[in-house]
Amino acid sequence: MSTKQQAMPDIHLIKARWNSLKLYNGYRILIALMLMLSHSPKSVESLPGNIHTFFSYIAVGYLIFSCISAMLTWVEEPALEISLPIQIIADVSFIILLMFVENASNSGLGLLLIIAIAAASLISDGRLALFYAAIATIGILLRQFFISLVSAQSTDTYTSAVMLSISCFAIAWLAHSLAKRMQVSEQLASQRSLDLQNLAQVNALIADKMEDGVLVIDDDLVIQHHNIQAEAFLNIDSSEWVDKRLNEVTPDIAEPYLNWVESGRKTVGPNNPNIIKVNVASRELRASFLPIAEGDKQGAVIFIEDWSHMQTQSHQVKLAALGRLTANIAHEIRNPLSAIGHANQLMQEDEDVPPHNQRMLQIIQDNVQRVDQIIKDVLELNRRDRTNQEVVDLDSFITDFYNQFCAVENIEQAHFTLSIDDNNSSVLFDRRHLNQILWNLCKNGWRHSTQTTGSLKLDIFMSNKSQIVNIEVTNDGEQIPEETANHLFEPFFTTEKTGTGLGLYIGRELAEANGANLQYKPAADGTKFIMLIKKAII
Repeated sequence: MSTKQQAMPDIHLIKARWNSLKLYNGYRILIALMLMLSHSPKSVESLPGNIHTFFSYIAVGYLIFSCISAMLTWVEEPALEISLPIQIIADVSFIILLMFVENASNSGLGLLLIIAIAAASLISDGRLALFYAAIATIGILLRQFFISLVSAQSTDTYTSAVMLSISCFAIAWLAHSLAKRMQVSEQLASQRSLDLQNLAQVNALIADKMEDGVLVIDDDLVIQHHNIQAEAFLNIDSSEWVDKRLNEVTPDIAEPYLNWVESGRKTVGPNNPNIIKVNVASRELRASFLPIAEGDKQGAVIFIEDWSHMQTQSHQVKLAALGRLTANIAHEIRNPLSAIGHANQLMQEDEDVPPHNQRMLQIIQDNVQRVDQIIKDVLELNRRDRTNQEVVDLDSFITDFYNQFCAVENIEQAHFTLSIDDNNSSVLFDRRHLNQILWNLCKNGWRHSTQTTGSLKLDIFMSNKSQIVNIEVTNDGEQIPEETANHLFEPFFTTEKTGTGLGLYIGRELAEANGANLQYKPAADGTKFIMLIKKAII
């Protein structure tokens, strides 16, 4: 434990002792007032003179002393180690004097003596407890001895004095033991508090270092804790989390969470009700809910994972195996394929080939070209990690791409519309990869559109409250069935007889290689492909 951590409990302990002494001073003033106003001393005929008249003077002196002690205690002067012994010794002295003047063996003033010793022991944490009891005992016995001496009373009167003295020591010892136990309990509580603080700091550091986002919410959906990754995934500033509820920060996660709570907080089942996929801030996320305490509604911990990142890792494993395969394909297949294609061309040049054989040779040529294109596409996958990223000005790049695409594909500009927000967006991307992705998306979109005015659209805009550039390619063709849409980005999946099924797969791989994300979304009329790219920080 550090010196600073040790000092903090000591400061709080001293402050608590001063507060206890202030409370005791208030009690002392109240007792002094009661003694002065309501107590009527009895005459002591056995003592010479009218000594009982001193009772009022002693009570007034006790009241004055109590007021002065209260004022000094209020300003916490002098030090507690000096103030407390002086005040307690003065208390014992005043009470002994009052007992001496009253001269009643069964007087209730002895209880005030016991209370003073008990309070002093508790305030001082047991220090000097027996010393205060010894002073009180000496005063009690001297008082009884003097009274016995001058009044010739029987020695039996010492019984009450002895019992009162024993009570003082017993109370002092009990208060001392209780104070020690309290001190040990306070130290243990202080140590546990420091351990909890350290544990909370360790948990916060671990949560901040996690790749997943973490949200801790109570049963009222109030967010108690979150880490930096949660801010990044949900695209929310740290100032917006203060005293906010989950449904205020991210309704997309709050609604499934409430459904999970209503289902009984089940964490296992055929449909995994505690795991959901959501799109938040143009990002695919997977959220999982775990209850804080089993059987008790004390909130939950929500783990947020970047689903696209998980898919990227899975694709990288597949790509590593595919890369090794493509190296063998390039050497083992392309050479004999080239020989077949060359031989086929020589046979086609022969003028004596019958017409039906010409048809067969044409089929051979078409399939040779198709296999060669598949090999090129597969080899392109092996080059996804070799990106040459640079800052690309989208306004000028998209404009040049649009003009070139319309010219090469012989498409009228009225049929292919372009919309660019005036936001001067720049992205960090490989120009060759970006051109290949857009060309593939636009070519597929034009092929499946009605090829009329406004059939194909290319829109570039910035997402609200984020630094994400959206590139959307939309066509007015037939909508893709749901069972087909689930396999769009799988390799070698195609619905066309002449397609290779690698276009969209390669497009997503190249996009992820440049830190972007390519998605499909059904449009109101037709289909839509969206590529999300982080805006470059220049």
